[in-house]
This record gives sequence, structure tokens and C-alpha cells, in this order.
Amino acid sequence: MLSRLKTTLSLRPCVSLYRWAHTKEKGKPLMLNPRTNKVLGIHGLLPPKVETQDLQAMRFQNNLKKMTDPLQKYIYLMGIQERNERLFYRVLMEDIEELMPIVYTPTVGLACTHYGHIFRRPKGLFISILDKGHIRSILDNWPETNVSAVVVTDGERILGLGDLGVYGMGIPVGKLCLYTACAGIRPEKCLPVVIDVGTNNETLLKDPLYMGLYQERDRSQAYDDLIDEFMEAVVEKYGQDTLIQFEDFGNHNAFRFLRKYREKYCTFNDDIQGTAAVALAGLLAAQRAIGKPITEHRVLFLGAGEAALGIANLIVMAMIEKGMTQAEAREKIWLYDKDGLLVKGRSQETDSNQEAFVHDSPGTVQTFLDAVNTLKPTAIIGVSGAGRLFTHDVIKTMGTLNERPVIFALSNPTNKAECTAEDAYTLTDGRCLFASGSPFGPVTLNDGRVYTPGQGNNAYIFPGVALAVVLSGVRHISDTVFLEAAKVVEFVYANGMAFRYPEPMDKEGFVRATVWDTEYDSFEPDTYDWPGVNFSPKK
Repeated sequence: MLSRLKTTLSLRPCVSLYRWAHTKEKGKPLMLNPRTNKVLGIHGLLPPKVETQDLQAMRFQNNLKKMTDPLQKYIYLMGIQERNERLFYRVLMEDIEELMPIVYTPTVGLACTHYGHIFRRPKGLFISILDKGHIRSILDNWPETNVSAVVVTDGERILGLGDLGVYGMGIPVGKLCLYTACAGIRPEKCLPVVIDVGTNNETLLKDPLYMGLYQERDRSQAYDDLIDEFMEAVVEKYGQDTLIQFEDFGNHNAFRFLRKYREKYCTFNDDIQGTAAVALAGLLAAQRAIGKPITEHRVLFLGAGEAALGIANLIVMAMIEKGMTQAEAREKIWLYDKDGLLVKGRSQETDSNQEAFVHDSPGTVQTFLDAVNTLKPTAIIGVSGAGRLFTHDVIKTMGTLNERPVIFALSNPTNKAECTAEDAYTLTDGRCLFASGSPFGPVTLNDGRVYTPGQGNNAYIFPGVALAVVLSGVRHISDTVFLEAAKVVEFVYANGMAFRYPEPMDKEGFVRATVWDTEYDSFEPDTYDWPGVNFSPKK
């Protein structure tokens, strides 16, 4: 269809067809392009009907409704993104609640595991360890020159799925889709990147359709040098205030890169800081429901990696704001990992990032249920990625210990969640405050009460933070930004973190004015009269 032509076909069919073709080129480049100057040469190649975007969106939505398999929906959606970006985002924005689980978790995890089998077109940049010394030239190959935000992964810890190597590209692509759909950041300003240093996934190394390097992960100094070179090249190419979001790196690398780069670059780690913000927001919302201030919570984590530690540290910051000392706040938080409760003297080695939350042993604790019975937490937060470890007994015990137990099963994708919404509500007789990382449907109890589960996903945090950082020219992102995630633009200007001036007085209006418009561009020339001008030569 003539879907990208803005035309008044009935009045001036030929002129309209030639003048307003959809192209990113304008002015002189359009005139000099041999494909568009003079004759477009498309007459007869498309049906004669001129369609509006509304009609195209209806066709798009109707086709989606016919599909039942989430992976097929993902493939169809990504295909539309490749062919008609504005239509893709129009439909995604209008039905974000329904489609976010397709372009993001949980379906994006499934797409990553099948990446080499469903591959159509490359999206983003693929940088391998073999490209060391040449990253700047690779960035020069990217067609867009005004990038504001980069999401990068090395594929080592994709959601709760583990090491997927170069197949992890689906995560930066999905994250940046939400930068645009949820925050209105222009898609051409977004760059997804995967750093390929190999994979330790034996299944992938034996798969003939795997698209990355067939080698085990390089953990030598060359890996660090590659990441250093990447960071320097991005800033050299796009500027010091370019946002670089780290995504799904392994625990050890995630923490050390955050420490290494946070004061030198505009960067954050969404698994550590974004997840922390949304979990803290959940606890603060629970405060309104049950009347218990955050300082009175005792929190037990299932999992002790980057997500757990990020949440724990932000909770401590929130408790300190309410008057507690750091030591008092840390005593309120306990972590339980695959080797058991983090306590002093346990035989398993404790990571240096965990030391702040290692406590004296409270007694014999051999299982997570033992930990619940011994510590009597008001809230349990699952970020283990290990599946249904909030057992029926654990949930029942939480319901016995607390009138309104807080149960957050935040691991992604859905089959990695620590429990289902149905189990949480049913086993606590609807008294729990539940949230999950991936969405669950409404739950109906035997007496007819219906509960709609909350979703505690960092998708509610990182797009807004990214938009505020990009608009205000922030060069370094502190943890306090995530503590103030609801009003980041105001916060960064008030605290001297913004470098884009003059400071907008109407900050909400400033933000709204930048939101990307999904309507098709019009290439109708700006025509107007010059009244009173005589074009006849003098006699």
C-alpha cells in the first residue's frame, strides 16, 4: 500500500506521489539522491489504495490477535519493527500492557534461547574479543551518528537463563524498545550492543546455528581491556554524557564494572540499581497498605547476587533516611543463597560484595523454610533465578507469622519465579502483598474474591531514569538517583548533577515536549505567500 505517502491523491496524484515519499533524507540530500530526485519509480509496484496509519495499526493488531504462540508474536513484532518502525511503536505504546511481555520479559528470554534459529536481520552492534583495538571503527559503521543511550551485555547471565553468549543481544534490543515505548526516547538515539568473548554454555558451543565465537569465555586481562576500550570509544564517538547501561553481566563483573566506571562515565547497571528501585518502591507501596514503615521490616532474600545486593543496599539507604544507622539497617536484612544463610564462619566463601550483610548465626538453619521460621521476616524477596523455591510451606509460614506478608517473586522469566501468584494468594487467603518480575494473570479464590498481581519489574524504572539522564545531561549516576526515581529530573538539577542548561523552569513540560511522535513524517514543503512582492522585471 502507499502507506508512507502523505498525499491528496484525488487532487494531484503524480505530484503527491513524487513529493512526499517517506525517507529520512531532507533538503539537499533528498535532491541529490538518484532514487528520489525526479521520479520515484514506484507507480504500479503497490496497490493504488492510500492507507492511514490507523488502518495499518488495525491490520497489525488483528494479525497479532490471531497468534497464540508468544514466540511467533515476538517474531512478527520484530519483523514490523524492521519494516515500519513508527507503526511498531504506535501499536506497542497503545497496548503496552499486553505487548510488553512479548518484546520484554518473559518472551524475550525465550527469543534469546532461540536467537540463532529465529534470526532475520541483525539489530545492534556485535563486538567480539577478536575486534580488540578496532572498536572505534566498528562504532563508525553504525549508521546513526547522534546516539544518546547504549545498552550493552556480554550475555553471561541472561535473566535467569544463564550464559547465552551472543544470543543475549535480544536483551539490549528489548530494553531499548522500552526506552522508546515507555519514555519516548527517539529510537535512532538508541544503540544495542553485545560483547562476545565466548560462552561457557556447552549446548551453544555444540549448536551449528550458534552465531557467536566457538570458544569458552575469555576471562583474561584482554576481557577487561576490551571493555575499557569500548567505554572510551563510546564517549569519544558520542560524547561524555552518553548513557551506557550495563545489562546481564555475571555477578562478579557487574559489581566491579559499576565500581570502576560509575565516577568516570554516565553509566548504571539495571540488574543492580534498576531492580533495587522497583523493589524498594514495592516496599514503600506496601507501607501504605499495611501501615508498617520500612524501618520495621525484616527482609529475607532468596538469592545473594547482584539483584539481591542492589535491593538490600537501596533499602539500607531508605532506612537511613528515616533515621536508622547503617549498622541498624543492615541488621534488618538477611540473605540466603545456594549454600545457605550468609553467616559468619560458614564454610563457603563469601563474596566481598556480600560482606555487609553477613551476620552472626541465628541458630541451626539448613533450609530456606528454617530461615523463615528462625528469622521471622515480614518480607521475602526472591531473586535467585532458581524457580519455585517459595514452597507451599514457606508461603503458609509467612502467612502465619504476618497478618499481611510481603512476598516478592522477582526472578525472570515466568518459569524462574519463586512462586506463582495463585500459590501466594491462595495459601495466605488473599492476605499477602505479592509482586512478580514477569506478569501473572488475575487469581480468583474459592469465595469469589479476585486479586490482580502486581508486577515488580525494572521496566517501570529504567526508561524514566534513562530519559531524565539523557535530557538533563547527567555525567555520573549515583545510587541516590534511584532512591529518587519518581522525580529524577528535578532531583538532578537540585543537586547539581545536571549539565544541560539553561535549567527548564517547567520540567514536566520540558520532558513532555521531547517525547517522540509515532506519526509519519510529512514531506510536504513549507509553502507560503510573499504578499506585495512583484516578480515582474522593471520596465
